[in-house]
Amino acid sequence: MATVRETIELDGIRCERCVMRLAKTLEEHDGLESANANLLGSLTLVYDDTRTSREALLGRLARGGFSERPRALG
Repeated sequence: MATVRETIELDGIRCERCVMRLAKTLEEHDGLESANANLLGSLTLVYDDTRTSREALLGRLARGGFSERPRALG
C-alpha cells in the first residue's frame, strides 16, 4: 500500500453546507482513507494510490460541483 497525503485547493466551498456536501460526495470512495476540508477551500486527502488516484478523486469532486483552483504562478 502506498499512502499519499495531498492538499488540494478547491472552488465551490462557500459555507458549512458545502463542506458537508463535499463529505457526502467523497463518502465511501474506495481507497480514500480521510478527507478534511475547511471553509477556505483547502482539502487534505489521504488515500491509497493502489486503489484510487488523484484523477479519480478530482473526477468525483467535479461530479459533486467542486473544481480544483488553478495554482498561482510564481
